[in-house]
Amino acid sequence: MISRLAILGATGDLSARYLLPALVALRAAGLLGDHFQLIGASREDWDRERYREWVTAQIDRHGGHYPAHAKTAIADTADYQRADVTNPADIASVIAGEDPIAVYLALPPALFPVVVNALHQAALPPGSRIVLEKPFGEDLSGAQELNRLLADLVPEQAVFRVDHFLAMTTVQNVLGSRLANRVLEPLWNSTHIAEVEIVWDETLALEGRAGYYDTVGALKDMVQNHLLQLLCLVAMEPPITLGERDLRDRKVDVLRSVRMLTDYDVVHRTRRARYSSGRSGDHAIPSYADEQGVDPQHRTETFAEVELELDSWRWAGTTFRLRSGKALGTDRKEVAVRFRSVPHLPFGHSGEVVPNVLRFGLEPEGLTLDLMGTGARTGHLTQLELAAGMEPPEMPAYGRLLLDVLNGDPALSIRGDEAEEAWRVLEPVISAWKRDLVPLQEYPAGSDGPPGRQPHGPGPVRRDDLLHEGTALRTPDPIALTKPSAVEGKHPDAR
Repeated sequence: MISRLAILGATGDLSARYLLPALVALRAAGLLGDHFQLIGASREDWDRERYREWVTAQIDRHGGHYPAHAKTAIADTADYQRADVTNPADIASVIAGEDPIAVYLALPPALFPVVVNALHQAALPPGSRIVLEKPFGEDLSGAQELNRLLADLVPEQAVFRVDHFLAMTTVQNVLGSRLANRVLEPLWNSTHIAEVEIVWDETLALEGRAGYYDTVGALKDMVQNHLLQLLCLVAMEPPITLGERDLRDRKVDVLRSVRMLTDYDVVHRTRRARYSSGRSGDHAIPSYADEQGVDPQHRTETFAEVELELDSWRWAGTTFRLRSGKALGTDRKEVAVRFRSVPHLPFGHSGEVVPNVLRFGLEPEGLTLDLMGTGARTGHLTQLELAAGMEPPEMPAYGRLLLDVLNGDPALSIRGDEAEEAWRVLEPVISAWKRDLVPLQEYPAGSDGPPGRQPHGPGPVRRDDLLHEGTALRTPDPIALTKPSAVEGKHPDAR
């Protein structure tokens, strides 16, 4: 295990809210030894004592339930160096020493290339590791260039492109539910599953993050990484093991199988929008364009939805819908697996039928299954729900990720080719949106989102609607197959 961790950007929000509490959790669990050393580096003109005071305050604020001895062990041994992280001389001072060190780039992604160059010139000790937060690059070419720079610095096994979603308990339960239960895996294909919705809707608005968010937007902030990672876990073939090679190979297979979107597809299968003024609960929310630090000319979306299809034997004919939005009326964070309707109902029932839906709740964590049954008194079809709550995880997601970094296990990090494939999937969307082929809609803060198709909530749907939808999913639309693209003049399914 590596016993030194340097955080570049050590006084930022990521460090305060996630990394420091994660280190305390590891210490409380006995997973960090007495020789562990935390080195903070930032532009703040602080000394060691001032940094330790800040660390103590942030741990009390964001990780207050951990034992006092664990908090003290992290805060009282933390070191600090004022540094320009783009300056090789300053970086050399931060990483000085013969022992390997893990360097966490808690920095804006735009700084990654220049900081990696500085690390290269500063000469990392052998055996060191690099940790990067998403997004990995700003587009496909940026990801490729960043991967080339990283390859010149350390081996791929020493690069940790972390996505904390992969360490969430319920996200890992997606794999556990699939692979450890015989009742599910035979049904886990397009014959039985009509649609998979991967949704991260939140009532939170910008919350002071304009400096980062206004240059990224919902598509790059959530869909390109977090939600595509969830897609991989839902759709991947069963790996031989959960080791880093087998697991990451199968995830890359999923991304490679995503059908490339044409301009016609982007126009008809994606939506983007940003919130206007409204209310959430008992407080008013200004329009996104009026939020402090926002440049309205950026036309940054706060809502993004993309429909994808996979060209594979298992999933041909199933729709995967990825959606994320801010300042919405309700929090909905889940993976909803919607099964196809039964081919025939002998009950003579014409009322409401709930499709079988398996929901993996991400926040709060849980597992529910919507079923249909007959009522004991009436004998009519009625909705049933099987629900399983989950105990809070013993280790926060960032604790699991940091432990993997220090132990050198990259299974839950993103491999270089995987990062590039994720950008390849969304490059057509990014390009078409830049050309305004898809209008930037608006939705009032506190609403259900922009006009158009909404995700299926937990409520019932009409039986006739369900059967019609199932048929539409199984049978290609003859009109769509012959309709030329208004943008490209091509067959809509042209690759």
